[in-house]
Amino acid sequence: MNPFEKDVQSKRNDLLDSVVAGVVSFSFFSLIFIIATVVHFVGNL
Repeated sequence: MNPFEKDVQSKRNDLLDSVVAGVVSFSFFSLIFIIATVVHFVGNL
């Protein structure tokens, strides 16, 4: 048996970490898109 399997550093579910990473990255790119859209509309006034 692999010795690293006996004493794992984190016993958290990997799915939760993946969901959090997905939500954070989606929020970041959405914020960039919203800022760019606002700058576009303000620039066309």
